Amino acid sequence: MAQKKQIAQAKTYIKSGKDLDKAEKLMTALLQDSANMHNEKIHLTLFDAIRAQYEQVNEKMYLKQQVDTTQLFLLARKMFIALERFDSVEAMPNKKGVVKIKYRERHADFLNAYRQNLFSGGVFFVRKGMYDKAFDIMDLYINCAEQPLFTAYDYAQRDTLMPEAAHCTLYCGYMMHDTPKALRYLSLALNDSVHADYIDQYLAHIYAEEKDSTEYLNTLNRGFSRSPTHPFFFPHIIDYYNHMGEIQKVEKLVSEALLADSTNALFRFAQSTLLLNTGKYDECIEVCKQLIEENDSLSEAYCNIALAYFNQAVELDKKVKLTRKERQRIRQLYALSQPYMEKFRQFEPDKQQKWLPVLYTIYLNLNLGPQFDEIDRLRREN
Repeated sequence: MAQKKQIAQAKTYIKSGKDLDKAEKLMTALLQDSANMHNEKIHLTLFDAIRAQYEQVNEKMYLKQQVDTTQLFLLARKMFIALERFDSVEAMPNKKGVVKIKYRERHADFLNAYRQNLFSGGVFFVRKGMYDKAFDIMDLYINCAEQPLFTAYDYAQRDTLMPEAAHCTLYCGYMMHDTPKALRYLSLALNDSVHADYIDQYLAHIYAEEKDSTEYLNTLNRGFSRSPTHPFFFPHIIDYYNHMGEIQKVEKLVSEALLADSTNALFRFAQSTLLLNTGKYDECIEVCKQLIEENDSLSEAYCNIALAYFNQAVELDKKVKLTRKERQRIRQLYALSQPYMEKFRQFEPDKQQKWLPVLYTIYLNLNLGPQFDEIDRLRREN
């Protein structure tokens, strides 16, 4: 009697179009009792209460009245959850072991017409920065493909938006720093060729956070192979190999990059850094001077030239006994380095760790009193 009274009350709310949320709460409360799980009327009344709320919000939007768009998408999600739950209950065998599925076809037909709203809702929530809600609704959208309710629609094969929806869940998981959620539909997301570069960027950051160096490098290499001129993959691979001290792999990667685009400034700068690190100073200087001629604001090129001259001076100065000619050469190299490192300092005043010790040594060896005093003061302050 209590159940009948609550169902009747809920139906009264639904019929009046008022207190629809109360109708939903009444039925939700009943379904929390496992004894009511197989009660068809409760499930269907709950769905009617949610659908009525959805239609009210949708009508207001149509009439261009002020409405909370968030509610529309959340109610759409609730409709799917309610009928999927009911379908799973209906698919259970009865006491005689017989399965009688009465509503699947009509419910699937109804929800299929609204499924696009789940995808739209996911996009909406992403744009609003509501990543938890975006993930939940896109998760539901993708999961439809696994639901017996929608077997006839074969979404896994026919829905071309599935990879993009998976990309969305990956992005949401990435933004929430929730790796399991980010990777839940990874294999499907990798089929989204339109956003492949973005996907591999997110994955690289995820694997870096997880300290999974193998997958991190695999992801970067996949991105570089697909898009060698993309500004993300190449620098991160170079940084990784440099950090690991794998110079031969750096050389190979730089060669591959230059084969892909010999005019690319990023690749040529990487080449200059490789030449600098392997002691090929004259070649490094030549490459950097060409880069500066093309773009005189490329600060790191000035730094590499300065270091190419500076390193030669330091290496020569390590000799126990120096000839007069060698001492003159050391001063000359420091003097050649000076204007380039000063130019780098102008471009990058915050990168003191790179220019301060170099200029300190240059000014000291060239006996530049005022410049040395200023740089020495900065050094002591740090």
